[in-house]
Amino acid sequence: MTVQETSIPQEINREVLVQRARDMVPYLAEQAPRAQAERKVPEETVAKMHEAGFFRVLQPKRWGGYEMDPQVFFDIQMTLAEGCMSTAWIYGVIAVHNWQIALFDLKAQEDVWKDNTSVLIASSYMPVGKVTPVEGGFKFSGRWAFSSGCDHCDWVFLGGVVPPTADNPNPDYRTFLVPRSDFEVLDTWHTFGLQGTGSNDIVVEDAFVPDHRTHSSLDGFNGTNPGIDSHNIPLYKIPFGQLFPRAVSGSTIGATQGAINAYLKVASKRVGTNDGSKTAEDPYAQMAVARAQALVDQLKMKLYSNMDQLMSDAVEGKDTEMQTRIQYRYESAAVPEACLNEVLELQKMCGGRAIFTDSPLQRFVLDILAGRAHVANNPYKFGQNYGGVQLGLESTDTFL
Repeated sequence: MTVQETSIPQEINREVLVQRARDMVPYLAEQAPRAQAERKVPEETVAKMHEAGFFRVLQPKRWGGYEMDPQVFFDIQMTLAEGCMSTAWIYGVIAVHNWQIALFDLKAQEDVWKDNTSVLIASSYMPVGKVTPVEGGFKFSGRWAFSSGCDHCDWVFLGGVVPPTADNPNPDYRTFLVPRSDFEVLDTWHTFGLQGTGSNDIVVEDAFVPDHRTHSSLDGFNGTNPGIDSHNIPLYKIPFGQLFPRAVSGSTIGATQGAINAYLKVASKRVGTNDGSKTAEDPYAQMAVARAQALVDQLKMKLYSNMDQLMSDAVEGKDTEMQTRIQYRYESAAVPEACLNEVLELQKMCGGRAIFTDSPLQRFVLDILAGRAHVANNPYKFGQNYGGVQLGLESTDTFL
């Protein structure tokens, strides 16, 4: 098949896309209870994100994508999270896959998008797949958890380790690209937060995965990816270990803004039932909102700054320094815990009404707490590595 690079529609730019996300926030807030109850983002919501062009932001132009800078992607994600963090979470995870597949052999991209460039890809990178090398590829089986938004996707990225061989004595962690016909979704997602992400289990039984539908983590680390765009387009030269973790921490920043908005709506008018005191005049309540808003602004600035540096290095054809990559990895992981600490303070300042299940503030608190549970959002693991390297130890992390 011959692929044809397309031009970005003239009306599409960063401001337009972010405004489209901003316009969706009231709708997402209205739909959030339904997403919670059904344990997945409604199909209508995903259709609206398609129509808005959100999934094309990081997609290669050769497949109708916009190839925009990551800052646009994160702007959209954080804005969506102000209405519904589950929606923003699956957007972040699924849309970043449209970037990741550019690292794969062009044949894999053709397999996914040759008939429909709107097809979406889910994932679970847990390295639990049973991998058996065969002629032309691998036999692949296993069960993976936490595949966010998989009900909306026709393909899935799954983790597995190719056993050592005489030619390659080291285990080779790879991402395997598997079509819907070869996997089953198990309804397992019963959680206290992020219910709408529908992060169910994926089961594959003895599927054949051709070699071109696999991607080695070493290629991602070293920048030796087989994707043709990964060699000549700066966007696809950014290390995968720098972009994906931000896709699972960025939504907590927007959700914190959503929590602030919900807090202001209630606290600005709240009067204590016991003593008639006004929450707006409580210095502790004032400090809680000040700290939370300052944190959101600081985290956004740091996210943009890091992405500016990564894109600048990619444009100049430079490898981002390893010390910087280790630092950025920790900074991404530290985001959800910092957000959680501040929204908990907002929750405390809202009194008894905030403990009821219909409180929008409570939903943000529980969603951020659930997001903190993602393995990529554990600040201790990555903080220890960052601190250890500064103290002269070797890095223990290769997903950088």
